[in-house]
Amino acid sequence: MKIILASGSPRRRALLKDLGLAFDVYSPNADETHIPDEAPEALCVRLSRLKAESAAQKFPDAVVIAADTIVVIDGQILGKPANRHDAVRMLTMLQGREHEVLTGVCVISHGKVLSCAERTLVKFRALTNDEITAYSETGECDDKAGAYAVQGKGALLVESISGDYFNVVGLPLCRLGIMLPEAGVNLLA
Repeated sequence: MKIILASGSPRRRALLKDLGLAFDVYSPNADETHIPDEAPEALCVRLSRLKAESAAQKFPDAVVIAADTIVVIDGQILGKPANRHDAVRMLTMLQGREHEVLTGVCVISHGKVLSCAERTLVKFRALTNDEITAYSETGECDDKAGAYAVQGKGALLVESISGDYFNVVGLPLCRLGIMLPEAGVNLLA
């Protein structure tokens, strides 16, 4: 059975590879515009589904996996920073506080659509302005929701995690392990 990861994320590719899953990558072009007043959970589920549907149209006989991760603090959605100044702004908001990481996951197989959102709470330690600036200058925050990568130097910012660590990386593996058998893929076999 052909499996398609509908994501250009190297982190998601590495996570699936670590599971021993054979798959191909397709990076769909999905409109990631937020709908006004759309709840964060609904947003990440909708975006993951848009990506999965785009890939499923191109690969109708494959099992398609897609995901979309966002960071939420005080009801505000933090996507990928536009630039270093934006990254500093986000990291300043997160420092010393707890926030949510939400990942919408969608699996499509032969017309069957499975989708959900996984939620993990992350608490940053208190950071100085110099630490925030230094981290933003590593470039690691580029192209990362909330402007940090927990699997890299961003781990130095995190005081605690409650929930699926892999969700914070960008793909909740436990949840995916529950969804894939429903699509005919058993990762434990």
